[in-house]
Amino acid sequence: MSDLKETKINSKVVYKGDFFDVRKDNVLLPNGKKGNREWINHPGASVVIPVFPDGKIALIRQFRYAAGSEFIELPAGKLDQGESPLECAKRELEEEIGYKSNKIEFIANIYPAIGFANEKMNLFLATDLVQTKQNKDADEFINLIPTNLEEALELVWSNKITDVKTIIGILWFQKINNNDK
Repeated sequence: MSDLKETKINSKVVYKGDFFDVRKDNVLLPNGKKGNREWINHPGASVVIPVFPDGKIALIRQFRYAAGSEFIELPAGKLDQGESPLECAKRELEEEIGYKSNKIEFIANIYPAIGFANEKMNLFLATDLVQTKQNKDADEFINLIPTNLEEALELVWSNKITDVKTIIGILWFQKINNNDK
């Protein structure tokens, strides 16, 4: 067992939003002293690497208010209460790009902001896509950008894709592609 563990003494919710809350905890540090930790309690999310029959990845472009800019991303969304990561991935795939997958498989878990949030993202690969109907949320505005792997990698290495879940998803897809050869 590691001697780095911090133990919660008490916790206070300082903000409660629609899908996450912000907490301030008092903790016992590994050296026996006390400290404070402010963190976001998040329900988790799913990220999908959708691959069209021609091998292109279904990237999307959308405006992200908190960062004040448009981003190129993989489809993703937060887990609804009681929803499994797989159910969330399937829902987001159809909502954001208008496709269902006949083959969707779990790839990895990632934690995008471990310094201040407990959000765990579940990364899935979706192939054998079947077009349905895009069913975006009323406040969601998205452009679909089918992109081949080489172009997606160039967008990562030229700093045009800066979203961490998308970078990780593209690199996983590259690894999966290289293993298939």
